[in-house]
Amino acid sequence: MASAPTAAPLGAPGGPGGGGTFFGHPRGLATLFLTEMWERFSFYGMRALLPLYLISGGPGASGGARGGGLGLGTGAATAVYSVYLALVYLLAMPGGWFGDRVWGPRRAVTVAASVVVAGHLTLAVPGEAAFFTGLALVAAGSGLLKANISTMVGQLYRGPDDPRRDGGFTVFYMGINLGAFAAPLAIGTVGQRVGWHVGFALAAVGMGLGLVQFLLGTRHLAAESARVPRPLSGRERGAVLRTAGLWLVAAAVFYGAVVAAGLYTLTWALVPITLAGLLIPAAVLVRIRRDPALTDAEQARLSGYLWFFVAAALFWMIYDQGGSTLAIFADGRTDTSVFGFRFPASWFQSVNPVLIMALAPVFAWLWLYLARRGAEPDTAVKFASGLGLVGLSFFLFLLPLGMTAGGGRAGPLWLVGIYLLQTVGELCLSPVGLSVTTKMAPAKYASQMMGVWFLATTAGDCVTGLLSLAGVGLDSTAAVAAQATLAAVAAAGVFASRTRVRGLMGEAA
Repeated sequence: MASAPTAAPLGAPGGPGGGGTFFGHPRGLATLFLTEMWERFSFYGMRALLPLYLISGGPGASGGARGGGLGLGTGAATAVYSVYLALVYLLAMPGGWFGDRVWGPRRAVTVAASVVVAGHLTLAVPGEAAFFTGLALVAAGSGLLKANISTMVGQLYRGPDDPRRDGGFTVFYMGINLGAFAAPLAIGTVGQRVGWHVGFALAAVGMGLGLVQFLLGTRHLAAESARVPRPLSGRERGAVLRTAGLWLVAAAVFYGAVVAAGLYTLTWALVPITLAGLLIPAAVLVRIRRDPALTDAEQARLSGYLWFFVAAALFWMIYDQGGSTLAIFADGRTDTSVFGFRFPASWFQSVNPVLIMALAPVFAWLWLYLARRGAEPDTAVKFASGLGLVGLSFFLFLLPLGMTAGGGRAGPLWLVGIYLLQTVGELCLSPVGLSVTTKMAPAKYASQMMGVWFLATTAGDCVTGLLSLAGVGLDSTAAVAAQATLAAVAAAGVFASRTRVRGLMGEAA
């Protein structure tokens, strides 16, 4: 891989981020911070509207903003939502491949942002065909962008030993949460009170602003961000095109036959994706695990990593229902008023990012404080805590479910409490999972294992999608209780096996 020029100091003309600094970091961090903030603004704004649009009205419904939705049942809406999230994380792996082998990170982000804008503009057009086309474009663009923009943040620094590197990623992470916090308040309000498609169009404006400032600020990025690290050879390019062409032809023939036979329903599109979202992570892990080039220590670490992967998949299966099962409950069975002020149900989606911004520094301090005293919990205990908390959040969910069974509405603080438990669980598991992935990855697969970590989210969301497609009502008391119990049992299992897992981790423990 080509290196960034280092003749000039960071933050000085000629070095990465030339032309000044951004909170003491290379100037290019401001460009990437704002790009990610606007991308998350568009992504989370559209996501806040998505389940509500899916269950609202129907193509022929009247009633302004509450009409014009797709009129799906809650099960189908949850399945669509879950498959969409799964696709975003699943496509992050090929997105990283495009950045490494075809376009380079800078061009990949430009293409990705353009695709996201096109997707949101397509969503702004009424009609079922436009909706699913737009959704697919946003998923593809988000996966491509997600895989490459973090790479460019790292390229602003002189390698892993640069003392500002961790702080730079912390600043970048705040951009994610700023966008995620503001999006439901702005896009959610417009979408619910003015019109769904106006809200989707506003999401396009957000990503458009991010793209414009990215293009204007590319001169502040590291030179290597414009290079292709490992370009495809002519023979490799031909093989890739042939393989992709064969898959496209096979899909076209298969779905053409299904449509011609009059058998096509939404299930025909969703089931293959959910199955792929389960099979691909399993296949990737098996392929890496069976590589004879790995040492015995690396094989053992991979065996230990499987515990964390399965635990993470279960965690995200429940956690991501905050935007589907809980969002639909907020819309139909929660009192959305405080002191006489009535707010859109989509505003609940801002609770998690604001809690993240408030609590992340606290947890960073807590782990350091405990580490100095030799009392920091190990990785398995942190994972068990995250699983236990997400399970506890669904045990808490049982109370407002029971209160509203007769047709009443629950107070908004019930949902705030549920999101609080899930956020604390996320802070116990998600950053720790990223860290343990880098520590346990075999040297040969250091980059690919980060993609594997994101596949845990894909697997969890695909399980949710399959359950919904199978007719399981995930908002029923029985289903919520079953998921909460499963998480609690899994948390207890991880905690009880912590000594064994620590042994498999070896030096990475």
